[in-house]
Amino acid sequence: MAQSTVKIGVVQHACTADISANDAAAERGLREAASRGANIVCLQELFRSVYFCQVEDHKYFDLAETLPGPGTEALQALAKELGIVLIASLFERRAPGLYHNTAAIIDADGSYLGKYRKMHIPDDPLFYEKFYFAPGDLGFRAWETRFGRIGVCICWDQWYPEAARLTAMAGAEVLFYPTAIGWLDGEEELHREQYEAWDTMLRSHAIANGVFVVAVNRTGREEELRFWGASVVYAPNGTCLVKGGHKTPETILVECDLARIEWSRTRWPFFRDRRIDAYGPLAERWGK
Repeated sequence: MAQSTVKIGVVQHACTADISANDAAAERGLREAASRGANIVCLQELFRSVYFCQVEDHKYFDLAETLPGPGTEALQALAKELGIVLIASLFERRAPGLYHNTAAIIDADGSYLGKYRKMHIPDDPLFYEKFYFAPGDLGFRAWETRFGRIGVCICWDQWYPEAARLTAMAGAEVLFYPTAIGWLDGEEELHREQYEAWDTMLRSHAIANGVFVVAVNRTGREEELRFWGASVVYAPNGTCLVKGGHKTPETILVECDLARIEWSRTRWPFFRDRRIDAYGPLAERWGK
């Protein structure tokens, strides 16, 4: 553990078709977070563009970039200048015809630590991600940074307790979820239930695994989607430490005492009492 207390920053903002404007908004958020003492800062899912997965259109493959590459090099320089650990969600071009929804992890000295490729890929109305992204193949990992050991999953991954558990078992003290989730027009009666289910899942990952959980969601309207913002940080006991608004772009900072992990895990010893001898069926498909 690098240090006991870390200050975590999240940058929640609206995106447009103007990539330069999106990059500028992200940089402003990063600089604001650093000026307020942030140690680790996470950007929202696919922060450089609109959430293009609302449609299936080959033109959007032009947005993809190699990782590492020029885009990550620019982010590395910024992380080094600001002295922050940075999690940046990007559209990765792995090879011709092979793309991923990927997060780059950059240490506070600007070094590129590695990447996480989104493991669970949705295919729902206005979330047509299977058209663009292959499932991740790098597994669930944690990275040792200057300010602590962190794990990263992405958006749809947050509905899967297995993903959070395996990332925590890899040693993550803080689990980050860059996210793009919102409400669809015509589903107003479901809005409250959808948002509360999302929020409950995040809180449950913190409690069940004794880790800090950070979700960074975009805000604003893009075509038929209204992103609900509400970026949030949960402590290992499920306490909500900070939560953003639904509609407002904002840079949010919160101090996290990593000693709370040990406190929670010794009082709620879920890891001690796991029955690993009985979990084999988890690796099987359900049903006949």
